Amino acid sequence: MLSRLLVLAIATLSACSPLETRLALSPIPSSLELRPLVGSAMVRTVSLPNYAAAEEIPLGTADGRITINEDVLWADEPERAVTLILTRTVGDILNTDVGPDPWPFIGLPDVSVDVRVERMLGNVDGTFVLTGQFFVASEGADFRDSTHTFEITQTMADASLGSIAAAQSAALLTLSEQIARTLGR
Repeated sequence: MLSRLLVLAIATLSACSPLETRLALSPIPSSLELRPLVGSAMVRTVSLPNYAAAEEIPLGTADGRITINEDVLWADEPERAVTLILTRTVGDILNTDVGPDPWPFIGLPDVSVDVRVERMLGNVDGTFVLTGQFFVASEGADFRDSTHTFEITQTMADASLGSIAAAQSAALLTLSEQIARTLGR
């Protein structure tokens, strides 16, 4: 009897709780094709600011504050999603083995790419900003180590969550192309 009441109570509570709404970040294919200067590259897990690494979607306000939308969540962990989008897009551009950290292949990659994001934020003024640095380090090949900064701004149609996701995808495409140009020609 007690177990039936417990099952009924759990079923009632789960029926009352709202379903989470999630928004997926989708990669945009690049039309850029480069000849790789390396045979393989590993993209380390991208480092994001706390507000950008959270499940909740942030929005920059006119007075410089960051608000969080708790009604809709990212469909994947942002650091994982960004890392996988960069990995996929750079690999497609270079047509070579590009994988995330931990390295999924046998042996060492020729180079590793370490991306550190300083700002990744859609703003109420209609802009999406992605800034930071990426570092290319030789792992298993003779390739010159280098440091690169990026400052990418995308225009958003409005401050809606769909516009933020679309602008973020476009900014990640631009960053992927910058990384690929460093590893190819």
